[in-house]
Amino acid sequence: MSNAAVDFTDVNEENHWRLVTPGSAGWERSPRPQDARGKYFIISIDAHMSPPPTLMRERIDKRFVDRLPRIENRDGRRWLIQEGAAPAPISEIAVMGEDELRTKAGAYLIHETRTMTDRLADLDRDGVDGELIFPNGAALLMFASSDPEFVMAQCRIWNDWAWETCRDFKARSKPIGALSTADIDLAVAEVKRLAKMGYDVIMLPNKPIFGPPRYGDINYNLPVFDPLWAAIQDANLAIAFHVSTGQDPRTARGNGGAVINYCIHSIAPTLEPVVALCASGVIERFPGLRFATMEAGGGWLPWLLDRMDEGYRAHHMWVHPKLKALPSDYFRLAGAASVGEDRSAMLLCMEYGLENNLMFSNDYPHHEGCWPHSPETIERSFGPLDERARRKVLGLNAARMFKFDVPRDYPGA
Repeated sequence: MSNAAVDFTDVNEENHWRLVTPGSAGWERSPRPQDARGKYFIISIDAHMSPPPTLMRERIDKRFVDRLPRIENRDGRRWLIQEGAAPAPISEIAVMGEDELRTKAGAYLIHETRTMTDRLADLDRDGVDGELIFPNGAALLMFASSDPEFVMAQCRIWNDWAWETCRDFKARSKPIGALSTADIDLAVAEVKRLAKMGYDVIMLPNKPIFGPPRYGDINYNLPVFDPLWAAIQDANLAIAFHVSTGQDPRTARGNGGAVINYCIHSIAPTLEPVVALCASGVIERFPGLRFATMEAGGGWLPWLLDRMDEGYRAHHMWVHPKLKALPSDYFRLAGAASVGEDRSAMLLCMEYGLENNLMFSNDYPHHEGCWPHSPETIERSFGPLDERARRKVLGLNAARMFKFDVPRDYPGA
């Protein structure tokens, strides 16, 4: 599938809602690339790319080969089998129009005619000036085990391949380094290796040990992780917590299961590391850390800030340690959340003083993302912001946290 063959006008009926927009009249700039007013500087902090499906099997230590995820045929259906998760039926649903386009667009180096140059053309059409690239496809399965050595072996393969693929495009398409954190010594060593390679951002799973919560498992609120925080701070790396990396997000079955899994088992667990870092004293001890949640939206953020502070005050008799500031203060200092189709977050952004803590993402090329209609999404959602806040959320905040260059003539640069 070459870039020339992509028909961006084939918007099937189910996606017509993506074209609805109030426009951007009254805004100083536009999210649209060809607008005479000039375009906003836009960074997407959540995008994805699939490595070749045989990459892990070809590169991993032979003792791990038989434990890698695989597809099995059972009773006439295909099933995904992976360590640490229940067997999952593979969807055979046919998709058309834009849905088919999104299914194929991130599969670089699988389709020989798709290249990084084609990817940049996709960004250009969407008005996006830079992106963070997360794993997709088979690489998204690497966290589904509680064996830290096995997980880290897969993370290193992704880290090497992503750097090989993206290093010449890093100024615009910045890959993230993946990390297993169940073994802290292994994690610290990989942080140091990634920093030497030239990475700026690392991805930590939402929970250090994959699977349902178990009493006694280590978690990010505990001081045992201080060597990891120190290594990340010393290397000046930003942290990303992406949805669906702490436990199997496909827990619900039957009626409404897709929505239940998306909201409760994929998005909601991403809140846990936010509370862990802000309420436990981690950010107080390591004020140079900076972190962001990816693909979870931001409308929940004002609620969570209120609940963290309420819990700290109302449960004072149990709270330990005593902090110098409120948990919400530590989030505003060090944290961020990605937003796309997220009008609730925009409505509360300025009221809660979160202009520095929200960042745009188009989630390229996922179906829950807004590519290739980011301009319409921005026009629908970003109206409640003033110009200064709009520039920050669309690009300036991400440039600051993730080290993207801003055009010198851009307001606020």
